[in-house]
This record gives sequence, C-alpha cells and structure tokens, in this order.
Amino acid sequence: MTSRMFLSLFCHHFSFCFVSLQQLHFIFMKKYDYLVVGSGLFGATFAYRANAESKRCLVIERRPHLGGNVYCENIEGINVHKYGAHIFHTDNKEVWDFVNAFTEFNRYTNCPIAKCRGRIFNLPFNMNTFCQMWGVTTPHEAACIIEKQRQEALATLNGQKPQNLEEQALALVGKDIYECLIKEYTEKQWGRRCTELPAFIIKRLPVRMVYDNNYFNDRYQGIPTGGYNRLIDGLLKGTEVLTNTDFFHSEYNSWQQFADRLVYTGPLDQYFGYSLGRLDWRTVSFKTRTIDTPNFQGNAVVNYTSKEQPYTRIIEHKHFETFGQDVYNNPHTVVSEEYSTEYQPGMEPYYPVNDEKNNSLAEHYRKMAETEPNVIFGGRLAQYRYYDMAPVIEQVLKMHIP
Repeated sequence: MTSRMFLSLFCHHFSFCFVSLQQLHFIFMKKYDYLVVGSGLFGATFAYRANAESKRCLVIERRPHLGGNVYCENIEGINVHKYGAHIFHTDNKEVWDFVNAFTEFNRYTNCPIAKCRGRIFNLPFNMNTFCQMWGVTTPHEAACIIEKQRQEALATLNGQKPQNLEEQALALVGKDIYECLIKEYTEKQWGRRCTELPAFIIKRLPVRMVYDNNYFNDRYQGIPTGGYNRLIDGLLKGTEVLTNTDFFHSEYNSWQQFADRLVYTGPLDQYFGYSLGRLDWRTVSFKTRTIDTPNFQGNAVVNYTSKEQPYTRIIEHKHFETFGQDVYNNPHTVVSEEYSTEYQPGMEPYYPVNDEKNNSLAEHYRKMAETEPNVIFGGRLAQYRYYDMAPVIEQVLKMHIP
C-alpha cells in the first residue's frame, strides 16, 4: 500500500479527521533542510558542507548532467571542457587543500599564446611578448618603447581623462600592443567598437618586465586529474540530486513545501521574474570537433586577436591533462572554437556586463534578495558578479550553515 492510499483510507474511514488529505500528505512528505538549485561549484560545495553538518539536502539541476559550467565530456578519451576552459588557481592554501582532498590536481600552468596575422605572441604581456614584437631583449629597451608610445597617446588627450576603452588602453600600453593584441580581440568579445566601450572596463593592463609566460600570479594552479566531474562527484557524494529539473518549471518552484531553506544559484533577475527589467549578459558558444591528429596547435589556449577569424580563441582540451610526449599516445585531439556573442533569452548566461546601467539594476535586485526570508543567493549568476572558481569555493567554506 502506498502512502497516498493509506492517507486516503485514513480520511475516508475516520469522520473525526479534521486534516485534509493535502495537509496530511505534507506532514508525511519527505522534508529537507535545504533545496539547492544548481549543481555548479557553489551549489555542490554548499551541499557538501551542509551534509557535513548533518543537514538534509536535495540538489536540483536543469541540465542533464551535474557540475554546471565545469562539466567535462569525455570524447576520444579526452576530458573536454564543454562550457569553455576552466583553469583552477588560488593563493588560498585552505581552498587548494580542500579541492585536492576530492581529486588530485595536476601541474597544468596557464600559458596562453596569441596569434595575430600569422605571428605568435606570448601572454600575458611580458619580455617574451616584447622580444617577439620589437626584437628587444632587455627590460629597459621594452620599457622605453612602451613609455614613448604611452606619452604619445597621453598627448592626444590634452590632459583629459580617457573617454573610452581605446583611449584608456593606448594610455596604458601604447599603440603597438593595443592594435595587435587588444583592439580587435576586445571588439570580438564585446560585439562593439572599442571607441564605444567605457574606459573603466580596462582599469589596468599588467606589463611584466620578466620572461614569464605564467598567466596567473597565484601560488597554486592546475586541473583535476580526470576532469572536473571527479571534483563535483566527490562534493555531491551522499547528496540526493535530480537532473533535468528546472526550478521555474517544476513543483520545486514552491520550494517551501520541500525544504526549510533555499540555496539559489540561477540568474538573479530571473528569480524575481524580471520585475525590474532584464540584466544584460555576455555569452559564448562553441564549435567542437575531433581531429585525427595527436597535436593540433601545441597549446591548450590560443587567442586569435584579429578579426580575420570570427572566433576569439581555440581550445585544445588534450593539453590540460596531457604533457610532453604523452600527447602522442592518443592519435586524436579535440578542439573547440569559442565565439563571443550578445546574450538573448534562452541562451546560457556567462558573464555579467560591467557597466553603469547593469550595475545599478543588479544592486536593486540584490537589495530585494536581502529581504527574501530563508533564501541564500550564491555564485556568479545569482550575485551578478564575475567570480573565478576558487573565490566561489572560499565563499562557501566561510559561510555559517544554520
């Protein structure tokens, strides 16, 4: 006999029952301490911490898989970062030790390169870049060229502050670096001219007067051996999860029936039904293909800074986890062309748009979020802030779990 059949018979045979079938079903229904919407890093880490505190959690995920944007798809024995390159980096030893407790991270170091009209340049801007661009070999030579071009740009401003991204970038690094490595790449990313973008988007452009291609300054960086799925599976071990379950189009939208508290990691404006208007996002799409060669470009990430190519970069996923001659043990490779585009409803939101209009609207939504009882808003989408992976985990580790 099912619980519903029992409740029906109970109410039918006992006329003194003053409790409705619906109310009794609610009493007997499974109850959680937390309903977690989204199985990305914030949701999965929160569920892990809640479980450690003996809290009962249910995690629901709209997609058919767990992990949010860090999900990896195995193709030809290669862990493909389905939603774009994710490179873990942090200076926080507690966070590093925490993630390595679930799966060992490898030695991958992010050293992207840029390709501009057939020429290759190391990133970030460092002495290797300047040697490739100007043939200089000493920091003094490079600094003199940059400073000369900076002063030329500042002279055209006549003492005024830069009014757009182009003026700002020229004032920071000069004409050569801007025109070769910044201008067209940025315009592809944002879908508009640099002269139409606000200056504050680029507050600084790091210039390193050393021969160092390591993109990050953090003490720790790497990729989970075996892909990010191992990290997510470890975080969610012992937690009930439901995939293919959309919070807004399922019974869980009435979350109070299922849990005492809600952890929401979806888009901030969507939670409030876009009542104040829609926030803008940038999004990316990928064209992924398998190639019958063991080594396509020799690097995990190659940026294409010219408009000659419509994509912003090509990711060769094999290089995140395979190094040296081991690359040739697999005769195939998988590459993804990445395209930046304006967000339209129905697309996956990736990056908040950091401008005055959206920052103001987001702040109004955040104030509304503060008044929501028993709801925690977490992660990039729900807070409308750009976060790397490590700060998201650090945020959850510092949280009090009531």
